[in-house]
Amino acid sequence: MELGPGYSSGHYDAMRPADLLYAEVRQRRETGYDVDEVVREANRTDPEDRAAVLDLVDRMSLAARLPGWKYVEPDELDEIEETLGVLPEAADPAEVPDLADKIHAAWLGRIAGCNVGKPVESGDYWTSARIRDYLTLADSYPLRDYVPVLDPMPDGFELTSCWPETTRGNVKGSARDDDIDYPILALHLLETHGSGLRPEDVGAAWLRLFPVGQVFTAERAAYVNLVDGFTVPEVARRRNPYREWIGAQIRGDVFGYVHAGDPWAAARLSYQDAALSHVGNGIYGEMWAAALVAAAFTASSPREAVERALAVVPPQSRLAEAIRDVLELEGSWEDALRVIQERYGHYSWIHTINNAAIVAAALLWSEGDYLTGVGRVVMSGWDTDSNGATVGSVLGILSGTQNLPEQLIAPLENRTRSALFGFDNSVISDLADRTVRLAGRL
Repeated sequence: MELGPGYSSGHYDAMRPADLLYAEVRQRRETGYDVDEVVREANRTDPEDRAAVLDLVDRMSLAARLPGWKYVEPDELDEIEETLGVLPEAADPAEVPDLADKIHAAWLGRIAGCNVGKPVESGDYWTSARIRDYLTLADSYPLRDYVPVLDPMPDGFELTSCWPETTRGNVKGSARDDDIDYPILALHLLETHGSGLRPEDVGAAWLRLFPVGQVFTAERAAYVNLVDGFTVPEVARRRNPYREWIGAQIRGDVFGYVHAGDPWAAARLSYQDAALSHVGNGIYGEMWAAALVAAAFTASSPREAVERALAVVPPQSRLAEAIRDVLELEGSWEDALRVIQERYGHYSWIHTINNAAIVAAALLWSEGDYLTGVGRVVMSGWDTDSNGATVGSVLGILSGTQNLPEQLIAPLENRTRSALFGFDNSVISDLADRTVRLAGRL
């Protein structure tokens, strides 16, 4: 049973009730709830009747879960910890070799990887097949540089609007992106609140430093709830059908940088950020990303980092299931990508679970090489800039600054734009130095 015309603009706007209803139906069904009666009523309701549509959104909070749901996906930190087995071993950041260089490489690797993915960040349009076709036409497959611009642009291809500042030969300093804004904000939050950080602190900073038009999906829904006076945990749950999407996963890296070598400490602290806007697998995505980055500082390989990070994810969750699936895959990267698309392609292109799976696959099939890993995760499609950033962060740590590719790093000119009030044109090396000063002190 499907929603009729008018219930999705294709843009996932938390301020448009019809989009909220469409996405909430999808979210409820993905988590095992029966919402068919709401769908039937929605198809008798004018999509432009805001009050009626929002009433249907709210009514789904009373939906019953269907029999047979096999997953255990708690939201509270103590309940999450109770599901976990043996936590990964912890290293003291002060004992991590070349810590300052690795943190600098992480920032550079993340920012470069984000920019590589930005021109093709539109997962419904820029599928892996379309990306491959375009790169083949441009004689740039496999991708090992910024995305090239074809002139004239062939029929059937259109890069995203940021292409004049994110494509090969056009990068002159990093473009602004939320995948860069959030790490900068996380650094500021930790400098301000330290290990006492709470979701309420994160929300206050959003309202003070972020324009609402520069946050998206779950973050925008949470922002609206904050403005309307709601508090944690309702900020994440009320009229927020994007609560298990990738928005939190892109916010975890800095928690891993400051807890280099200690995945659980990184994950535990990142929870305070994630819980403002996400639940379930949305929270686990940020905890996993933070742990993944932290593990990379002492891991001998990308696989070891992925395996160690999995220990912070509730084992009976859908995210843990997906990452275990990827770890068990064999064959080529193309084989792995095909399986991931078949098993997890039913999720939105900006959901946590499917994107985490291709991040894991790109790392496992990266051969430890930065360009290979970032290129493969961007060529996988879905949330290309977010995934390029995460893979770039991890492989930056494993590579160190001396082994990062000059063709990606030099054009950044050691600076990045930001939508955060007071943080535009941040100096990347300064961000790294500030992070080093925090590492091991939280």
